[in-house]
Amino acid sequence: QVQLVETGGGLVQAGGSLRLSCVASGRTFSDYTMGWFRQAPGKEREFVAGFRRNTGGTYYADSVRGRFLISRDTAKNTVYLQMNSLKPEDTAVYYCAGRRGNGVTTPGAYNYWGQGTQVTVSS
Repeated sequence: QVQLVETGGGLVQAGGSLRLSCVASGRTFSDYTMGWFRQAPGKEREFVAGFRRNTGGTYYADSVRGRFLISRDTAKNTVYLQMNSLKPEDTAVYYCAGRRGNGVTTPGAYNYWGQGTQVTVSS
């Protein structure tokens, strides 16, 4: 069992930055594929960025590539999402998720989810 807790959301102006953190407890997250997802009102939950378990490779949605950076601190069992050059369309609840398998981008394949943290970008 893995428990995930996200922090770091908030209100920021367009062009600004935020860093989200996801602390994992229960098992070391290096055993899991970890992903960040987001869900805006009235929209499906979508993939943002992730680490693949077996290779450690990183993956990004086209909409955030070059602006967002996923990283991890294994000593702290924490995954980060650095979000730069934020846009109003980045406004959403952001979720951290973990799974045992290797696929990164499909929300339905993840077993463990955090409670989410709100990110609001004003224009």
